[in-house]
Amino acid sequence: MENKNEKFEGAVRKFQKVCDIIKSYNNDKNKLIPILQQVQHEYRYLPEEILAFIATSLEIPTAKVYGVATFYAHFALKPKGKYIIKVCDGTACHVKNSIPIVNAIQKKLKIDESNNTTEDMMFTLETVSCLGACGLAPVVVVNEDVYSCMNPQKIDKLIDEIMNKEVEYADA
Repeated sequence: MENKNEKFEGAVRKFQKVCDIIKSYNNDKNKLIPILQQVQHEYRYLPEEILAFIATSLEIPTAKVYGVATFYAHFALKPKGKYIIKVCDGTACHVKNSIPIVNAIQKKLKIDESNNTTEDMMFTLETVSCLGACGLAPVVVVNEDVYSCMNPQKIDKLIDEIMNKEVEYADA
């Protein structure tokens, strides 16, 4: 059974990255958004226990931290995959058949609307209202890379390429 010191040391190690991030902003509560951005970059999402830790560290209400994290669409409270696939379903993309692209991704990755991240944490699928590239419709963004004039066959090939790259990287 762990004693109190071991539990405390374990918590310190668990939150060390968060502590370093908060310290880099001089524990300034006015820097909450960039702190959350950097924490999310580190963990790929904002775990609930870390939101509470940030609130305590910055001496602000947990509800305020949670409110900021849920207000901005950029922040995620659930884990995301290494590759975030965003499919635009704005008017131009929708008219040019973005939904069959979403369906193809869901089928290939064996995910759905309620569980949009693969079990291996490799992929997360998000449908977004607009990516601002209407002339390239339908558009898919994988992390920071934009793919235009997509269709189910192209997305299937793209996912295969990503998977193959990951296998090659793992084997190297």
